[in-house]
Amino acid sequence: MNWPSGPVRVRTPATSANLGPGFDSLGLALSLYDDVEVAVSDDAVSIEVEGEGAEVADRGERHLIVKVLRRAFDELSALGAAGPGQPKGFRLRCRNRIPHSRGLGSSSAAIVAGIVAARALHPEGRLLDDDAAFRLANEIEGHPDNVAPCLAGGLTVAWTTPSGPRLVRLDPRIGQVVAFVPDQGLATERARGLLPETVPHRDAAANAGRAALLVAVLTGDLGEGLLLDATEDRLHQDYRAPAMPESAELVARLRDAGAPAVISGAGPTVLTFTSASQVDSMGLELGNGWHKHPLDVATRGAHVLAGGPDHRS
Repeated sequence: MNWPSGPVRVRTPATSANLGPGFDSLGLALSLYDDVEVAVSDDAVSIEVEGEGAEVADRGERHLIVKVLRRAFDELSALGAAGPGQPKGFRLRCRNRIPHSRGLGSSSAAIVAGIVAARALHPEGRLLDDDAAFRLANEIEGHPDNVAPCLAGGLTVAWTTPSGPRLVRLDPRIGQVVAFVPDQGLATERARGLLPETVPHRDAAANAGRAALLVAVLTGDLGEGLLLDATEDRLHQDYRAPAMPESAELVARLRDAGAPAVISGAGPTVLTFTSASQVDSMGLELGNGWHKHPLDVATRGAHVLAGGPDHRS
């Protein structure tokens, strides 16, 4: 068996995890995309990056996508795939539009891109089916709610069982959302380090109810009037506020104006379930350092654009 001669091109969507009360469980795929082109090479790894992450183009084998490609090929071997083994190198071209370290899933997009590209490149890539791809992505990333919407698209609910991570994909009925992206990023590890080991029972109960309401509102006919209540959070946003005071302040101002705003993922991006025109009508002064991105829900998750079969239905 030989490697294909042509490149594989993969598109991965941005994602927003948590969505307020759905901490470590809910995720939404968004219409902002990274495109990655991968080809097997007989030479060492070569990487070209346009846009976000250009500063890490010289990492070679230490580049996240390359490490994921290697891991995925090892996983295919463990699943019994015959084939040519590990390639000597890769030619990698990335066009990155998802902001890094902003809570919009750039790392998940890179991980998922590597997995989807590997199974499209490998002669027996179908052995790494969607369930296996999700398990591998979760092992690498560490949080199933982050990778689930990138793989599946739409609105996802993710959880972990003794046999591994699981996900359910739902079709939300909301229209546009607006992401407010700050100039400065925030390391996810720092944001997670601010979370307490325990929270009051009443706060956990309140979040469980709000998360259930949020799923019902996003997927049903209850109307968007309940979104402000449905996006209330007591488990993580207030605890993380010292690391991103400007984001916390913007969430508070948007919510005071009636907009159902939340911290996207671990922040510092702010996401609101309103259209750009609704935000404009509020007359809020954002100040310097914020970039407003009207986005749609990405109904399709990561997929191959050209150069190989698309294994996701």
